[in-house]
Amino acid sequence: MKNKNVSSPTIIMDTPIACGFPSPAADSKENSLDFNELLLKHKSSTYCLRASGRSLENSGIYDGDILIVDKSLTPKNNDLVVAEYQGGFTAKRLKLKGDNIYLHPECDDFSDIQITEKDNFSLFGVISAVVRTFRK
Repeated sequence: MKNKNVSSPTIIMDTPIACGFPSPAADSKENSLDFNELLLKHKSSTYCLRASGRSLENSGIYDGDILIVDKSLTPKNNDLVVAEYQGGFTAKRLKLKGDNIYLHPECDDFSDIQITEKDNFSLFGVISAVVRTFRK
């Protein structure tokens, strides 16, 4: 019986696909693409979480997308992160300004969250990739 948790590499074509005007046909070279290798750089510290809400729409992350979150990466200014804040989890852009920490939503409908010493706050991990399906 074949193990369902083991994926085989998928074929990828080296020819870029034009998303504007069509490009003329070019020689294509087939390679294999292993999605685990592409998306999971540090398997033991990587989690897949489903996005909920609109606060990262301007980053191209939408409700229902799957966030690939790597806990082994050190968060840097402007990284997209998952943080624990006031007892819940949230995904935002990390903004570091001097000694101040902000969680910045990438949607005009929401305001920055300034983190203070009184807040229950910790960084869970860095969003390293996003997976979106268009048809199920």
